[in-house]
Amino acid sequence: MRALLVVNPAATTTSARVRDVISTALASDLKLEVATTEYRGHARDLARRAVEGGQIELVVSLGGDGTVNEVVNGLLHRGPDPEALPQLAVVPGGSTNVFARALGLPNDAVEATGALLDALRAGSSRTVGLGLVSGTPGTEDEGVPDRWFTFCAGLGFDAGVVGRVEQQRELGKRSTHALYLRQVARQFVADPNRRSGTITLERPDEEPVAGLSTAIVCNAAPWTYLGNRPIYASPDASFDTALDLLGIRKMSALSGTRYAAQLLRSTPDRGPRGKHTVALHDLTDFTLQSQAPLPFQVDGDHLGLRTSATFTGVRRALRVIV
Repeated sequence: MRALLVVNPAATTTSARVRDVISTALASDLKLEVATTEYRGHARDLARRAVEGGQIELVVSLGGDGTVNEVVNGLLHRGPDPEALPQLAVVPGGSTNVFARALGLPNDAVEATGALLDALRAGSSRTVGLGLVSGTPGTEDEGVPDRWFTFCAGLGFDAGVVGRVEQQRELGKRSTHALYLRQVARQFVADPNRRSGTITLERPDEEPVAGLSTAIVCNAAPWTYLGNRPIYASPDASFDTALDLLGIRKMSALSGTRYAAQLLRSTPDRGPRGKHTVALHDLTDFTLQSQAPLPFQVDGDHLGLRTSATFTGVRRALRVIV
C-alpha cells in the first residue's frame, strides 16, 4: 500500500527520535512517503496533493487534533467519497488527541502505531461521519470557507476558552490541563454574554431556540479529556450518526459551577442537564445565529469571531483505519 505520513514536528508529546521510530515501523509494512509540515495549513495542502496525485491509498496523520483536522480537510476538499479517497490513519502526538481516543486508539504514539499496523494487517477499518460548517447565506459570514471537523465545534463560551489557550501557547506556555482550567476561569469572569445569551438555533421545520450563551456541537463522544478523564457534553454523539448539540442559555456563578461539576462527573450515559440546557441528538442541518460576534472554534482550533455558522452532519464521510 502506498502511504503518506504527515508529521507535525511541533506535536507536543513526541520527540524526533519517537517520530523516527514510528516512520521506520510504518515503512516496514507500507510503501511510505514522509512529509513534515512547515506552516499552518501545510497538512491540508499535503493531503490535498495526495488526493490529486491519485497514487496514495492511505494518509497517516502524526500530530494532534489540529493536524488531523487539516489532513481531513485536504482529503475532502472536493467532498466525501469514502470508497475512492485515500483512507485515513491517526497516530496521536498532541496534548489531548480527542479524535484518536474517540476511535479507541491508545493515547501513546508508539502503542497507537502498533495498533495501526495490526489493523492494516487485518484489513480493519470503519467509515465515520463528520461535521461540515459553512458560511450562512445572506450573512456577513456567507463567504467563509467550508470547514470539516472530526469531533467538535463551538460558538461562544467554549470557543473563547480555546482562543485564550491559543494566546497563552503563542506566548510560550505549555499546553497543560492546568493552563486550560485557568483560562476557563478567566473566560467566565470576562464573558459579557454568559448571563444573557445572544445565540439562536434555527432548524428546518422547527421553532427557533433563542437565548443561548454557548453552543457546543459534537460529532463524537467524549467531547474532550481532562487528563485521562473523558468529558461528555453530548454522550449520545457518535461517528455513526449526524451531529449533537449542547446549548446553555445562561451561566451565573451558581449555574456555571453546577454545569462544570456535571461535566466533570459526566459519563457515557449522562451529560449536563438543567432548565437552562438544550440537548439535541442526530441533527443533519441547522444554523447558529448570534446578535453579537462570538468566538468560534473547530476541533480545538480558534477561528476568530463569527455571528453565524451553518452545520451539516454528513454520515459515512471518510474511511479510517482502526
